[in-house]
Amino acid sequence: MAEDATRIDEHDTAQRAGQRLVLVTGPSGAGRSTAINVLEDLGFEAIDNLPLSLIPRLLDGPSRPAPLALGLDVRNRDFSASNLIELIDSLTRNPDFAPQVLYLDCAADVLVRRYSETRRRHPLMPEEAPMEGVLAEIDLLSPIRVRADVLVDTSELSPHELKAELALWFGGREGRRLSLSLHSFSYKRGVPRGLDLMFDCRFLANPHWEPDLRALDGRDAGVQGFVAADSRYDEFFSRIRDLILFLLPAHVEEGKSHLAIGFGCTGGQHRSVTMVEKMAVALADAGWPVSIRHRELERRVMASSNSGDILPSDSARMPAPEAGR
Repeated sequence: MAEDATRIDEHDTAQRAGQRLVLVTGPSGAGRSTAINVLEDLGFEAIDNLPLSLIPRLLDGPSRPAPLALGLDVRNRDFSASNLIELIDSLTRNPDFAPQVLYLDCAADVLVRRYSETRRRHPLMPEEAPMEGVLAEIDLLSPIRVRADVLVDTSELSPHELKAELALWFGGREGRRLSLSLHSFSYKRGVPRGLDLMFDCRFLANPHWEPDLRALDGRDAGVQGFVAADSRYDEFFSRIRDLILFLLPAHVEEGKSHLAIGFGCTGGQHRSVTMVEKMAVALADAGWPVSIRHRELERRVMASSNSGDILPSDSARMPAPEAGR
């Protein structure tokens, strides 16, 4: 009877949370096919390269007993960033589904090296040099990258390491399955969509007014030290950390698989970034899988890429939780 009750509870939780659905995308060569195979091994029903126009028909009908993973990339017949964003928005609005976007990212120079090693042509621009296709695809997918719930940079990951990281994010119900993403942003550019919790950091001391710190960001130890020296910082940080840790088990009980938490400041460069960096460490130390998104820093990297520079491998880094943390 106890086992049957557990099954009923899990079914009710799944019904409240909606059909779990992971949309897997990213530049060609970043590991999307590997990710699809990993998710299938984790119990997902996996379908690769389904045309976007057919996805609504696939999802029509009763909820599936297993979570669903769909591989989407530029080889899809009707693929476009606008079509995929429209699909994400429609699924997000539908209470019958609990969608997540998994974006497999990779540095442009690493992608070119992978194409050179395999001697494959880039699917987007098969007649051009690999770098031309890689940069064109990065630009095409940039609006999707910003919408990612989980972003994994595979530049320095082996297939085995990628499998281990995805198991942390998308493994079964054993242990804590809830994943966290922490977002820094500038209020001037608006609040990111999809945040579950949001905290305003604009009252903290602003490193922007320190000439030696202005050009740096909140990942720098000097900037972090300046923000932490504000007499209000310690209590603010500890109260927010304790609140989040108090709320997380309740979200797990409700069947949520992902929680997005935002920290905003004026420019999205110093104070909010500092809070995200520090809070990520605190939550990871407490055993929760955490990813980081610095929206304004990513915009700067993307602007640099569009001007012709190659994306560095650590742009918009998303640190994976270490095993056992």
